[in-house]
Amino acid sequence: MTTTYREYLDFAIETAWQAGQLTLGYFQTDLRPDFKADESPVTIADREAEKLIRSRIERQYPHHAIVGEEFGEAVDSETNSHRWFIDPIDGTRSFIRGVPLYGVLIGLEIDGVSQVGVAHFPALNEMVAAATGEGCWWNGRRAQVSTSTRLKEGVVAHYDAAAFQKQGRGAAWERFQKQAGYRAGWCDAYGYLLVATGRAELMLDPVMNSWDCAPFPPILQEAGGYFGDWSGNPTIHGGEAMATTQTLLPEVLEIIRGDNES
Repeated sequence: MTTTYREYLDFAIETAWQAGQLTLGYFQTDLRPDFKADESPVTIADREAEKLIRSRIERQYPHHAIVGEEFGEAVDSETNSHRWFIDPIDGTRSFIRGVPLYGVLIGLEIDGVSQVGVAHFPALNEMVAAATGEGCWWNGRRAQVSTSTRLKEGVVAHYDAAAFQKQGRGAAWERFQKQAGYRAGWCDAYGYLLVATGRAELMLDPVMNSWDCAPFPPILQEAGGYFGDWSGNPTIHGGEAMATTQTLLPEVLEIIRGDNES
C-alpha cells in the first residue's frame, strides 16, 4: 500500500510534538551548552530530541534516509528517494536564553522535492504543518500569507543583522531596511511561520543549511507564498533562504538585485 503525503504529515506532526515535549523539560533550566566546530551552541536537549525523532523514523520508515543537524546523514542501501531532514532545536541560542522562539523542524523530501513540512514551537504552543495538496495548517486552522501589495506596508523578519554583511549581502540588507515598513529581528525559523500565517511579509536569511529550512517549501507553497533562495529558485539547498508572498516576490527580487537604484 502506497503511503500518502497525508500519512507522512500526520506522522511528522506527532513526531514533532513528542520532540517538542521533550525539549520543554529542559527549557528555562540551567543548561550549559557545548560548542561545535562552527562555534554554534548545542545542548543535551538538541541531542535527545534528535534521537527521539530519528528513532521514530527508523521504526516507521526503516528504508528512508535521515539528515539531522546533530548526527549527520544516515542512508539505507536500498533507497534514498525519501529523505527526512531534522533540526531538533532551531534557535538553540534562543533556547538556552529562555526565549520561546525556538522550533522543532521536520521536513520530508521525495525524489529531490520537498513535499511535507512541520515546524513546531513548543514554548509558544504553535505549530504550522503542510503537505503538497493538503493545505497549510496553523494550530488546526488554515494558514494564509499576507495580502499586502507593497513591502513598505509590511514587516521584514530576520535573525542576526550582522550576518548580512558577513555573507556579502550588506548592500541588499541596506536596501531592505529602507523599503520595509518595519524590521523585526531574533526570528530564526519563527520568521518563516510569521510569513506563512500572514503576520510578516518577508523573512530573510543570508546563510542557511538544508535542515534549518526543510519544512518550509510545502508550508509556504500551501499558504500561497514562496520559499527558496535569493534568486527566486524554490530550494532548501541554496545556502541562503527567504520567504515572502507571491505578490511581493517580484518587488523583493528587484530589491535584492538593486534594480531600483539609479
